[in-house]
Amino acid sequence: MLWQLGAMKVNAAYILPTPVQILQKLWQLRGPLFTVHLPATMAVTGIGLAISIALGLALAAGMDASPLLRKTVYPVVVASQTIPTTAIAPLFVLWFGYGIWSKVLVCVLITFFPITITVYDGLRSAKTEMAELLFTYGATRWEVFRLVKVPCALPYFFSAVKMAVPMSVIGAAIGEWLGAQSGLGYFSRRMMTQLDGAGVFAPIVLLSAVAMLAVALLGAAETRLVKWRGETE
Repeated sequence: MLWQLGAMKVNAAYILPTPVQILQKLWQLRGPLFTVHLPATMAVTGIGLAISIALGLALAAGMDASPLLRKTVYPVVVASQTIPTTAIAPLFVLWFGYGIWSKVLVCVLITFFPITITVYDGLRSAKTEMAELLFTYGATRWEVFRLVKVPCALPYFFSAVKMAVPMSVIGAAIGEWLGAQSGLGYFSRRMMTQLDGAGVFAPIVLLSAVAMLAVALLGAAETRLVKWRGETE
């Protein structure tokens, strides 16, 4: 309501459109947004997130299993997050062109860090007494990992992915904004060149709605799968 009143007071839709104008523009542009640009952004987000999950889980499991690997990889993982995304994204476009992979790499760069570190902390949170008890019964390291560490890390995994989903959407939009032929970020930049404020905000609102829906679905899946949450604390 404050946004609506403030935008009406400013009365300059090319700078600050009202929420009603944004929704009207979203409905007016529903054809290209939902059939062309949203699928393009979701493809980038999905592929980037899948690579980040696979890479993050592998690194987290490796660091948990090998202290040497942890000392070697952990500083590199942290250092990767000191690279400004807006500085490296144009280089990805130069290296890989305007295709999907330059945007996917931006998503991976942004999202694999929280998944790696959070899942690693989840694996390390497993109680030592539980592992030692299984070892006394003759369990292997794989059985201890599967029966103790994975259940302890699963809540951390869902928390990491719920953080990574909005970040992957941001990464895809940044990549598309800097260089693309389709996608919601590209569409928003094109609307900006036309001084269409409502057109700039419409894909942003759509991105936010999709990210919130994805996080809600992950929360529902977590509730069904992680029924023992709190029992290991």
